Amino acid sequence: MGLWQIDTDTLARSRFTLSPFAETFAGLQLLHSGTGAHPGEQEWLRTHLPGYRALVAADPVAVPLVAAAVGTSWIADFVCPTSRVGESFEETVARVGETAPDRARDDLRVSVGGPLPAVLERADRLPERAVELLTWVWEETVRPYWERRRRVLEADMVARTAGVGRGGWAAVLDSLRPGTRWLGERGFQVNRNAYPPREIAPDAELLFMPVTPRKGWVSWEGRERYAVVYPCLGVPAEDHERRPVPAGLAALLGTARARVLTLLGTPMSTTQLVAVTGQGLGSVGGHLRVLLDAGLLERRRAGRSVLYVRTAAGEVLLEASGAGAADPEGRAGKP
Repeated sequence: MGLWQIDTDTLARSRFTLSPFAETFAGLQLLHSGTGAHPGEQEWLRTHLPGYRALVAADPVAVPLVAAAVGTSWIADFVCPTSRVGESFEETVARVGETAPDRARDDLRVSVGGPLPAVLERADRLPERAVELLTWVWEETVRPYWERRRRVLEADMVARTAGVGRGGWAAVLDSLRPGTRWLGERGFQVNRNAYPPREIAPDAELLFMPVTPRKGWVSWEGRERYAVVYPCLGVPAEDHERRPVPAGLAALLGTARARVLTLLGTPMSTTQLVAVTGQGLGSVGGHLRVLLDAGLLERRRAGRSVLYVRTAAGEVLLEASGAGAADPEGRAGKP
């Protein structure tokens, strides 16, 4: 198993952060696989897969490059650098383009676990080609949705932070994605692969980055920065708009109010609910008051934020209506 040895001070200083680049790389993985894990991903693929396939068909190096970069059990380091806190997509992808061609080929050999296809051995400009692909994915398939997705990712980070306060880091680390588990005694299992343990220096920066696709991986930059990328709780914002509200629940509560209740398996603030649902602030506030008075929701405070989440009664009502909870886990894209 992949094991990171982390002292409690490093873990206490760790933080959740957004990464437009990680969201984009997860999107590239999804386009490469061509298979969505839920209706939101499937709809996104129907919209963007034809354009992606046309793009890569025009360049005989593109498909082998992506296949090698994604690898079988390891992502090529140069094509997926560890994002830094507050770093824009453009700043992260610029580091991809700065890679020396020989190092890029070496990274690709590691990711495929052997010799490269001849087309990649002969190809020039591999880092620049990777930048062009990633930039297309960002501009065409991620950036148009970024503001809505960002709200969902922020809700996940707030919920995880609140979870640390309620149950400690062990519970949060256990739930990040399949294969992550706090083992105690400084041991954090980051995946199920048989890699040598890594000792995380006490002054290292440890980051947790949610993405909306059901993908995940780990990365590091030297010995000073480590990141765990994981699938966020719930489903992407654009999928919320298509997810049907159970008819019986809508008849009982009203469609808009029932939608709010279905979303609150993950703690969210009023602002986040407004962004995700598209309803006005006054409407969302009114729905929350009614659901609170009915005992279907409860408030939780996380720092300066007030979060709302379903109570046990709310869960029973949702289950009785036939609404299924969204799978908070997902397939790991990288060990």
